[in-house]
Parts: sequence; structure tokens; C-alpha cells
Amino acid sequence: MPNVLITGCSSGIGRALADAFKAAGYTVWASARRPEDVAALAAAGFNAVELDVNDSAALQQLAEQLGELDVLVNNAGYGAMGPLLDGGTEAMQRQFETNVFSIVGVTQALFPALRRSKGLVVNIGSVSGVLVTPFAGAYCASKAAVHALSDALRMELAPFGVQVMEVQPGAINTRFAKNAGAQAELLINEQSPWWPLRDGIRARSQASQDKPTPANVFAADVLKAVQQPQPPRLLRSGNGSRALPLMAALLPKGLLEKVLKKRFGLAGSL
Repeated sequence: MPNVLITGCSSGIGRALADAFKAAGYTVWASARRPEDVAALAAAGFNAVELDVNDSAALQQLAEQLGELDVLVNNAGYGAMGPLLDGGTEAMQRQFETNVFSIVGVTQALFPALRRSKGLVVNIGSVSGVLVTPFAGAYCASKAAVHALSDALRMELAPFGVQVMEVQPGAINTRFAKNAGAQAELLINEQSPWWPLRDGIRARSQASQDKPTPANVFAADVLKAVQQPQPPRLLRSGNGSRALPLMAALLPKGLLEKVLKKRFGLAGSL
């Protein structure tokens, strides 16, 4: 049976992917950070791994466990919401460590296993890396970086027979919005210059739940793409995953910004 490692499987997209690959006959290595989530994954029949994706020593130990790896799904991530200047560089660093740096670190550690099996790397990006919105600048920037490094990795790994596929989800029915909302609330306070615009910040944190696609439907799309003889370079799945990038490509920049500022309460002056 082919081996797949999926990071960030405690819930949402990661857990849905783990379920889909397991049902398709893969040996699924499912990682999570919290011990209680690892226990739940083990009880569900996965090869559960407690893993901080930024822990190089833990990654090396995992690489030794795996031996060969057919598919690596870099899914671990979260959405930092709120004004960029409220979060500052510390929030940016945390966002990039999990959403961007970990992709390089995990792939680097598991590259020998992927090389042996001429495997596939799947990086979970987002349409937010294409259509940038206010109050999600750190998250959008991190997903734009995922897009860039996926393109670079695809070219650099090709001589070794390792393929790279990027996935850009649209709105998927997960706990992302709840977690993003909690992140936003940590920043929203009366001392912020953006305090009068707090409703817009909250609206952005919940935008991913606008008629969301079920996570199992999204996972089935990813599985189908992975199983193709030549997986696509880019897969878009979920509500808005095609319309929003098209909007970003076709609308004049000034008009697009006007629409987004109105949508998130930035049309006036403070």
C-alpha cells in the first residue's frame, strides 16, 4: 500500500484528507500537535504522529520511521486575522513559521524518502494568496509565498522524479473561521486605530464560511488529483476557488480595491 503523510490532521481539511486517503487504501501517517488529537487519530486507525512541523529533530526522527513516502501533504497552517500593523512583525513571523517555513522544513526532512519512491508533494495553499483582502494580510502573504515556493520546488525536484502539486482551496466547511475569529479577537481592542472598523475585521475572519464546500468533497477532489498519472500543477476546489482568482485577474486593481474596502468597512475615513 502507498504511504501518505498529512500534517495538521486534528480537524478540518487535514482530517478529511486523512479519511479520504485511508478509505482509498493508503497507509496514512497523520500528524497533530496536541496529544489528545494524536490519541483520537490513533483510535481512528491512522499511524498517528505527535509533531510540531517546525521541530527539526522531530522531523528527522519521523523521516527515519517512514522509510519510503509516496505522498506528502503539507497541510498544517492557520489564519492570522486583523490589521497588519496591529499584529506587527511578531504575528507575521508566527504566521510564516507555520504556513511557509514548515513546508520547506518538512519537505527537506522527508526528501530522501520521497526521492526513493519518486513521490508527490502536495502543498495546501489558498485562493487568499491570489486575491488579497484587508485584515488578512499576514495570511494572504503566507499563502502567496506557498504559491511561489511550490513553483520553485516543482522545478527543483523534477530531476529527482519528485512532483509538486499546489492546492488552493476556496471556502471549505471547517473550524478555520472559528479559529480565525479567535485570532482576530486577540488583536481587537480599544487602543487600536482600527477599533471603529472592528465589524469589518470580524467579517473578514468569517469570510471562509460563505457557502462553504463540505470538507469531504474537497478531500475527494484532492485524492482524485493525486491519483492521476500526471497530477496537475495547481488544483482549485471549493466555493469561490475559481471565481475569486478570476476576479483578481480581470478586475482593474483600483476597482477591486474599492469593492474590497466597501465589503470590509474601509470605504470611509477615520
